[in-house]
Amino acid sequence: MSYTEPRLKALALNATLKPSTSDTPSSTERLLSLISASFSKLNVQTEIVRLSEHNILPGVTSDEGEGDDWPAIRQKLLAADILILGTPIWLGQLSSIAKRALERMDAFLDEMDGEGRMVSYGRVATVAVVGNEDGAHNVSAQAFQALNDLGFTLPANAVAYWVGEAMGSTNFSDLEEIPEAVTNAIDMMTRNAAHLAGLLQGNNYPGEEET
Repeated sequence: MSYTEPRLKALALNATLKPSTSDTPSSTERLLSLISASFSKLNVQTEIVRLSEHNILPGVTSDEGEGDDWPAIRQKLLAADILILGTPIWLGQLSSIAKRALERMDAFLDEMDGEGRMVSYGRVATVAVVGNEDGAHNVSAQAFQALNDLGFTLPANAVAYWVGEAMGSTNFSDLEEIPEAVTNAIDMMTRNAAHLAGLLQGNNYPGEEET
């Protein structure tokens, strides 16, 4: 499938714990860059936001006050058709930064548009996971449930992940070649996400019926 003109936008949230100044590269960033490249083949424009570079205050509202960087990220999120939540595995779970982003999106449960729909409706969500221990399925399951509760729509095969050997020392950023299974998962995820987002664009879920 290919598109003749850009019509979709994707926002990738990189929930690595590493700042951009870290001496070691972010494996999550590398995976998201591969996903972005795959999306570009479908003429989907992707912006990657490294959450650790922003002051995202704790809370469950869309604006926690002075010094909170979340409102600007939220604006980018609602301007996108596709959300990619990228997270490393820590202690077998999503990173704390990924959890904070989901907690801030909890506000969507009470924020409705003019037709009584959650403001997140009509947007597709996918997940990207990297780690050196088992847990990719557990992490994606947690993320899927949260994102669905928050009003996002999940396409078929909505996760791309890589996990290294348990208790190993090789990171995804260290790999000289990307495994074919990872490349195939990325292409399938982006293809399905772009297809679903295209269907939802301009054809959102029904709102409340007027009485």
